Formats: sequence, structure tokens, C-alpha cells
Amino acid sequence: MVVSVEEVSSSLVREYLSRKGLKKTIACMDEEHPRTEASINNRSHLRQILNIEALYKKNKVQNSPLKTLLEIIVKHHIDGLKNDKKKSSDASATLSSPAEMNDTQNSTIITPITLRSHVEKSCPSQPTLLLLKTERISTHNQNPMASPQDNESSRTPVTDGIQKSRSSRIRRGMMPGPIASTPEELNKKRQMRRAEMPQPLLRREEENIPSRNGFLVTSGHQNSSENSADCMGGRWEVQSAAEKMQMENSSEEVGRLHILQTRKVQSPSRSNVANLNLSELVLDDIDDSDELQDRPTVSLKRAVVEQSRPACPMDQRTASELKAVLLGSSLNCFSVEWRNQGFTFSETHDLRYGIVQKKGGPCGVLASVQAFVLKKLLFETMDSNSGLQRLRPSNTTRRNCLVLAVAEILWRAGEEKQAMIAISSGRKHFIPTGQYKSEGVLEKITLFTVDNFKDLQLLLEQHIEQFESGLLGCLLMVISAVLSRSIEKVKEDMDVPTTTLIGAHGYCTQELVNLLLCGQAVSNVFDNDMELDSGNGNMTLLKGMKGRCDVGLLSLFEHYNIVKVGTYLKTPCWPIWVVCSESHFSVLFGLQRELLTNQDKGLEFDLYYYDGLANQQEEIRLTVSLGRSGLSCQNNDPDLIPPLEHCIHTRWKDAFVHWNDTEPIL
Repeated sequence: MVVSVEEVSSSLVREYLSRKGLKKTIACMDEEHPRTEASINNRSHLRQILNIEALYKKNKVQNSPLKTLLEIIVKHHIDGLKNDKKKSSDASATLSSPAEMNDTQNSTIITPITLRSHVEKSCPSQPTLLLLKTERISTHNQNPMASPQDNESSRTPVTDGIQKSRSSRIRRGMMPGPIASTPEELNKKRQMRRAEMPQPLLRREEENIPSRNGFLVTSGHQNSSENSADCMGGRWEVQSAAEKMQMENSSEEVGRLHILQTRKVQSPSRSNVANLNLSELVLDDIDDSDELQDRPTVSLKRAVVEQSRPACPMDQRTASELKAVLLGSSLNCFSVEWRNQGFTFSETHDLRYGIVQKKGGPCGVLASVQAFVLKKLLFETMDSNSGLQRLRPSNTTRRNCLVLAVAEILWRAGEEKQAMIAISSGRKHFIPTGQYKSEGVLEKITLFTVDNFKDLQLLLEQHIEQFESGLLGCLLMVISAVLSRSIEKVKEDMDVPTTTLIGAHGYCTQELVNLLLCGQAVSNVFDNDMELDSGNGNMTLLKGMKGRCDVGLLSLFEHYNIVKVGTYLKTPCWPIWVVCSESHFSVLFGLQRELLTNQDKGLEFDLYYYDGLANQQEEIRLTVSLGRSGLSCQNNDPDLIPPLEHCIHTRWKDAFVHWNDTEPIL
């Protein structure tokens, strides 16, 4: 994401005004220079973009630390200017002596430089190349950032020849070995290469191994032990788990075919490999029992599930109806924010449970799926770790939780009777005609229908890569949820059937979030349905939640008395809430189920907050104390209370929120 200088500057000014308590000035600025999607509302995020973390920490330990980032930056530049002036005055005093100038100009230093590559370091027995470098000392060559590469042009032609030899070996996919110091050693290497040439089949097979595995062997990616092996004449064997899985799946799909079986002949030395005969290559039939004997049952079960379930390619009629309910018209297209978003997990140590959002737009979908991932991770896994330790899951654990979370959402949308999974096949199934704008997304989708939860889980396990790492993961999730519910029922759920699930600016509507949370695309968040008298004798039916949800929702709109969130969402089955604040969705969760029922005064508990879009780098832990709401207004202006605290107060009205070591989110 390209950072806008204007938006960063505006956010820096807003942070200054906010910390100074200039509310009227902020209001005037918001009116004359409104906030945009790129505006930065997180002070920690703003520090990271400005790269002033070190300055901020240095300021924090001062006796009288500055309160705003703008003041910290200004002070840094003022101090830097003073230091520059002091250094320049010292330098001019040093250069003012003519005797010192003459001594410097007439002095020449010859320094022996040892040039050694990473490979030579791992092979100390090999000869090294020594060069003499002559330099004149001046004020221009005293740069501490200078490197030996800066003087490449002044080296001898012998060095150029060696570099060409090394680069040619890299192009052939070989590790650059030690530099040969004599022509005899070079001739020996040429003779060894000629001795290997009569093995065309073997060499071709070996050359194909890196391309099949997807690895390119280069010098920059090998460690010292591998370099040592290369110096001793050793070889590498690269074998990836992905290749094994690919071979397993392809053998299951192709079936029982005649294959070319190569019988491997082991020999004690490399020279004997040249004695291989073409007669050892046999065209043989493989018996079915031999082929299937060692196959794992899970892979076979997955293949059987996919082959036994009806796979229906997307047609233009269904694609047009999908675009209409999602975007409002079949002539509209999905934004790049939606097309490039999957359910990729964070690699930050304390946030490994978190799904990362690239750009604004699909936050409602990501937050909803994130909530169910946390439900599986914290409360439904058979893990002996405590709640806090479960927030550092392994790659396998968090992927399994993603499979179970997506399966639960789709199964609930299908009324626990059936579900539909949308998978991208990579090729178009229909050529659009008429009133339809093609963008290469819906045209490539294949639909699988399942009528039991176990098959749904197995199918998702087989295709979870498309959801987790694929660019279309978020869209595939939404399409699967809509079709599992059915387009007709989605329209029936809404107060206004023409409402779209994706808003005008790419935002998730409340209907889409409700579809993922409770399985119905209702338009409201209050409990049950409500009849509204329109004034002319007609009654308008407003549809709300039909029962208690597994995952809840808190909204800043309730703080402003715009909506009323019912108890079905405020008190869910699990202490996990999707938070709607300032047109953005994030997640708030606790580790103990008791906080849902225990309302004792003086109760204190921790809540954890995660926002996938804020480039969060550390865990945000809030300590909530009930019955101490008066404390929250003693040290803070009520107008400067973070929006997240307002959302928490809609659930616990008398709560005091302590941010611990985290900067409050503006």
C-alpha cells in the first residue's frame, strides 16, 4: 500500500490537535479537510509510518516528555541542526592547518585486502586472492557506509575473468565454488565435466528436479554447511512435501495408466553411474492393489468426496444474479480490494491467530471469519495449552481452525441441511453475452454441493489453499455463503430486497455481516422482528436476529443512539464480538466464558482487541473493571474517549477500561 504524504501529514496534525485538546480546531479541520479511507487513526501505526519509534521511546524516558509526535519530530530536527553546526565548525578548524593538508595530500597507504566469498569462508583450505588497494585519503573517501564493491572498476583484469567464470556457473544453477589459482585446476574441472557428459538421460533427469520442485538453487540461499559440501564434491537433493502431495493427487486423478518405471541402481561411486544401460528402463503395468496399497486413507476419502459430489460450473444466469445481489447490477465489477484479499494469517509472534487485511473494503467478512477462527482456537480445540498459549498456534492448527470456521459459517447459512462451495477452476466456463460485464472471476468458478457437514469439511480441507493464500479467498467465501443460503432467501431476509451485500464504496453492509454471523442476511441487529407503522395504515416489517448467536456484535452506532443491538448479539454463546466502529469491522474477545454471565461489581477481566487492517504489531490487551465507570472521566476529556471504549460501554455501562501498555486508539 502506497503511503500518501498528504494523508500522513494530515493525520500528524490531527494527532497534535487531539493531544492538545483542541476540539473546535479538529472539527473545523474535519469540515474543511475531511478524513478519507487512507487517514491514519492509530497513533502506533502513525509512528511506524514515520519511522520514529526510536525517537518516541527516547522521548518517553525524558523527565518532561513531549506529548505529541509533531513536537518530537521538531525537537529532533532542531537538535540535529545544532549537532551539524558543531561538526562543521570542528571540521573547518581541522582543515585550517596547511601543514596537515600537505601531509595528507602526499601520503599514500597500501592496504592488503582479502576478498573472500561466502563459499570460500566455508572452505578455508582453498587458496584466496589477495589484492593491493592504493587510496588517497581525502574528505570524500571516509564514508563509513563504503563497501569493497565501490572500487570494482579499479581491480585488475584477472578479477574480471574470475567474476565471469563465477557468474556463468550461477547461470547453470551451480553453487559458486572457490576461486582456482592455477590453470591446472581449471583443466581438471573441465575434464570432470566431460566425464559426466555421456549420461544424457541421467543429467536431464537431474536438471528437471529443481524445476519440478519449484526451487532455484543459487548461491545466496545456501548455508555454510551446504557450501562446504559443494567444496568437497558433494551434491544436493531437494525434495519438498508439496511435490509429494502433488504426485499423490495426480496419481489418484489419472487412474491406472501404464507408466514408465525407472529402476534405480545404486553404486558405490559416481563413476559407475556411467555404466547404466537403457535396457534397465522398463515399460511395465502396475497392478491396482500395488498402486493403492500405500495410499493414505484421508487422501482417498477426499478424492472420493469430490468425485461423488455434483460439480456444477458457473453459468451466466447465476453469475448475473450473484452480481445483482452483491453489487447491484451485472454490469458492476468487484474492486481490486476484494479480488486481492484472502484469509492470510499474520506471522507476528503474538498475533499468529490474526487474519491480515490488505486494504479497506472486505473488513466485515474478515472480522466475521476471524471471530469464528478464534472460537475454534480458544474453546473448541482439543489442545492442552491454556487460553493465552492458544493464541500462538502452529501453521497446521490455525489452518485447521480456518477450515472449521468456514465450514460452520457455510453450514449455518444452508440451514444445516446443505452447503455450497465455490472453487476457482482457473478456466472460463462460459462466454458472457448481453448485459454482463466480464472480469474473469465468476466465469471461472465451479460449485460443489454437499449435504452433510463431514463432506463439507473434507472438501474445504482439500481446497483451503484457495481461501487462505489465494487472491480470491474472500470473494469465494462470500459467494459460497450466498449460494448456501440461496439468492432467493437472501433477498427475503432483507427489509428491502434490492439492498446489496457490498456497499457503494466496497464496504460490507450489515446484511452481509449478519449472513456470516447468524446465517441470515437480515438488515437489523435487534432481537426478533419488529413491525413499524408507516402512518397510512400499512405495517412495515423490520427483521432482526431470531436467536442467540455464537459470536456477538458491538456497534458504535448504538453509542450515538442510531441503532439498538439486542441481547442475542450483546450476550453471545462465546465471549467474542465483531466490533463495528467508524465504518470498519474488527474483533474483541475474552478468554473466559464467565464474563458473559458474571455481572458482579468489582469484577475485573481482560479483553483482547485485533484489527487486521491497522498493521498491528503487538498484542492489545484491555483490562475492564466493572463498577468503576467514574474513573474513566477523571483523567480524560469525555470527547477524547477512544471509540472502542464507547463500544465496550454499550455492553458494560459502568466499566472502566485500562489500556495497559498500549496507546489508546484514536
